[in-house]
Amino acid sequence: MNERIAFRMRLNPGQASEYKRRHDEIWPELVETLRGAGVSDYSIWLDPETNCLFATLIRTSDHTMGRLPGTEIVKRWWGAMADIMETHEDNSPMECELVPVFHMA
Repeated sequence: MNERIAFRMRLNPGQASEYKRRHDEIWPELVETLRGAGVSDYSIWLDPETNCLFATLIRTSDHTMGRLPGTEIVKRWWGAMADIMETHEDNSPMECELVPVFHMA
């Protein structure tokens, strides 16, 4: 069974346009890697008042998302995004998993 997950990240102030531009030009090989890991229907929204990014995605029950941080393409993407958002020392985005409390299908 597929699972929808959500998480929050934070964009650096003044970087909304650049963040959108970079995602408008997302690397096809990154999309292919995400899909290969069982990820689909991935969306990101911005709250411009707080610079918080809210993301949701659907992953398959046999997803391999846990392997994504070890891939070269994900590491390169993180490096390319590190200057415009809050990240850890390895350039991975600081994420906060969100807990589902309501869903209306």
